[in-house]
Amino acid sequence: LRRADAIALLGPLLADPGVLKVVHNAKFDVAVLNRAGFPPAAPFDDTMLISYSLEAGLHQHGLDELSALHLGHNPISYDEVTGTGRNRIPFAQVPIERATAYAAEDADVALRLWHALRPRLRAEGALVLYERLERRLSPVLLAMERAGVMVDHDDLRRMSADFAARMAVIEAEIHALAGHPFNVGSPKALGEVLFDEMGLPGGKRMKTGAYGTDAAVLQGLAEQGHDLPARVLDWRQLAKLKSTYADSLVDEVNPETGRVHTSFAQAITTTGRLSSNDPNLQNIPIRTEEGSRIRHAFIAAPGNVLVSADYSQIELRLLAHVADIAALRDSFARGEDIHARTASEVFGIPMQGMDPMTRRRAKAINFGIIYGISGFGLARQLGITPGEARFYIDAYFARYPEIRAYMERTKEQARIDGYVLTPFGRRCWVAGIGDKNPARRGYAERQAINAPLQGGAADIIKRAMVRLPAALGASGLAGRLLLQVHDELLFEVAERDAEALATLARGVMEGAASLSVPLVVETGTGRTWADAH
Repeated sequence: LRRADAIALLGPLLADPGVLKVVHNAKFDVAVLNRAGFPPAAPFDDTMLISYSLEAGLHQHGLDELSALHLGHNPISYDEVTGTGRNRIPFAQVPIERATAYAAEDADVALRLWHALRPRLRAEGALVLYERLERRLSPVLLAMERAGVMVDHDDLRRMSADFAARMAVIEAEIHALAGHPFNVGSPKALGEVLFDEMGLPGGKRMKTGAYGTDAAVLQGLAEQGHDLPARVLDWRQLAKLKSTYADSLVDEVNPETGRVHTSFAQAITTTGRLSSNDPNLQNIPIRTEEGSRIRHAFIAAPGNVLVSADYSQIELRLLAHVADIAALRDSFARGEDIHARTASEVFGIPMQGMDPMTRRRAKAINFGIIYGISGFGLARQLGITPGEARFYIDAYFARYPEIRAYMERTKEQARIDGYVLTPFGRRCWVAGIGDKNPARRGYAERQAINAPLQGGAADIIKRAMVRLPAALGASGLAGRLLLQVHDELLFEVAERDAEALATLARGVMEGAASLSVPLVVETGTGRTWADAH
């Protein structure tokens, strides 16, 4: 069948507003159809997003997983029709009989999943989340993926050399701490140094016979005050940034557009946050020198600038809202420096003329509390003793007892229901909340405490993203949304329209939700993402 004939036959049906199209992962399917020349398909229901709106964190949301879970049926796998490894062939070369069986089964399974899952949305309180947020966001993300973003090839090469030099310095420090050279990138060699030679506690051998040296193991040792594992974490961070961004971004440039086009995954995280891959932009450090260095390589097209719009302290604002903390709500309403206010409240010192170190300690506690930071973790972060750090945390809870009450209430809800709710009704399922292992249960409890805050922030920025295309269209500004990373949106706009776009973005984002504290968005403009950030 010629492509033109297929488009003539199916195009009118896909574009017919009176016919609902049921798809699984609509963003991908619509992109394929559009690239092939089909007219825009609407309206659609997406069984992947329906499942995600109901059960984020409970399981994965791929078609095969959902078919086995809800229909008791294991569909033909992609590997079965294309092969694996060196023997894999492109789908276009799959014999038509096998391709038909595979594709037709996918369509049939999607429809059967729709019949099984769609009625649950209203019954389980997820209809508004799906209809007004997740489904509407899909075409916004598709447009962002198509837009892409430019990168500076020369700057990336300089960045790679800089990271390599810094890794060499850290490696020399690690060798000095160990007393001899060894391959820092080898988990086996590192395990032998840490647990056999240095005798550090907690060494556990894996099935391979080597010691486990993953990030959790190293972080635990670092929090106990051991320098070598802390420096290895720093080395690994640089190595990952070098390979993921400095060395790889040039290879990610699309030769047709000259831009990098990340893929946004909408149904991966437990909390509703987006993730991205090829490249993964969510892992760029937020407040570090390295993160700024990477952002410097993302640039605007000639005649344009980048505009960054970033929610200010959104998770702390959500904490003040959901935990109903009068002192923090008052501070946000007054537009005060929240970290200085916390330091003043906890340590009993005036805000005026406050020592910057005292404010930094309050800031570390403010953000650390959200993620369940330990006394050891805070001690390492601030360079103080664990006892001193524990004193600060205890003083914090004594001043803000509402936070402790919120934490206990949230953990109890997770134990009873198996999930926690964001302020906007998203269910975030929490695996392991009833685990008998204290470490795993503690991790699940920290997840439960953080999920309404991180998930609430994700809901708010998604609400803004859904509203922005219409606002941009009505404004007539020559700008478009390129990226979403955590609490930040990045736009590209004609230089003459930069200020107007920043004002528009701020208004839409600050009006995306109504809380007991004001939402505040900070904007910046520049030729590079770092300059705008």
